[in-house]
Amino acid sequence: MKIHYFQRYHEKENVATANTMLLLSRLYSYSSDKFFRFLKSEFFSDLFEPEIIFNLQERSKDSVPDATITQESFKIVVETKMSDWFYTDQLMRHLSSFGDEKFKVMITLAPEPMDPKKKEAFEKQLKDYNVSLTHPILHVNTVFERIIEAIRDVIDDRDYEMHEVLDDYLNYCYKDKLITVSDGWKRMRVQLAGSTFDFNIKENLYYDNIDRGFSEHHYLGLYKEKSVRAIGKIESIITAVKSPEGLEYNVEQGTLTEEKKLQIDKAIEDGKNYGYELIATRYFFVEKFHETDFKKITPRAPMGSRIFDLTNVLETEKLPEVAKIAELLNEKNWS
Repeated sequence: MKIHYFQRYHEKENVATANTMLLLSRLYSYSSDKFFRFLKSEFFSDLFEPEIIFNLQERSKDSVPDATITQESFKIVVETKMSDWFYTDQLMRHLSSFGDEKFKVMITLAPEPMDPKKKEAFEKQLKDYNVSLTHPILHVNTVFERIIEAIRDVIDDRDYEMHEVLDDYLNYCYKDKLITVSDGWKRMRVQLAGSTFDFNIKENLYYDNIDRGFSEHHYLGLYKEKSVRAIGKIESIITAVKSPEGLEYNVEQGTLTEEKKLQIDKAIEDGKNYGYELIATRYFFVEKFHETDFKKITPRAPMGSRIFDLTNVLETEKLPEVAKIAELLNEKNWS
């Protein structure tokens, strides 16, 4: 049974806020340096230096003390919605939560970005409000998926504990529909596929634990020996759970056929060769895995999955056929 870090099965938006704050507190407890790098990259300017500073014999106006320990003041106020239901009057009232902090940020957080006209209206009033302040308030509108991506950017492959926490938060966001799916068409999810690689290629099928969360992606890449060695376009996603009566199937995408049931049976048998007992599993069926060589140029294999925006990797606004994508990835690398 998988242990979850984050609450589930609820409807109130304050639990979404609580789960997000728990994620950030776990990051801070794990590494304050990586927590502050996350804040600086997402919410503050390059002038923001939140770490505690130790100085010896720092000259003040009237004296030179032996040592000083300082930290710049900052405050973040968060307003969370389950959709773009932000209201300027409520956000303006929240501004009274700030004091004389040097760095002040109002974060609006939702599954989708704030409507541009609504954002413009609030930020116009915020600009007028800031005129009387020594240190102005910055507004940052963001989404749950961006929080995940930003944290993933600051942690390393060896940060196993934080990857586990982040994966569970991703799973929570996916189950509660806090991550929109509109950009799935351009995303490739890369998975480790060492011992099962040959089976995956032969059957055009990849399997993973049913508890593993993910945002929508149309392409699946298989990583082996320091490179993404194959890419396929997903046609179906099906879960299969063992019960006393047999396998219970659930179609999350595409269709379930007798042929796919046979492939799932093959996967269950093949998994036994590597000590895998596929009791509750999600199966990703691709049209065809195409050979590629999208090299990782930094040491160590990635921890868990990685998501790539193929339009950024290939520097194009429109993606070609998957066979051509595989060919173009041969000329690219990643870290």
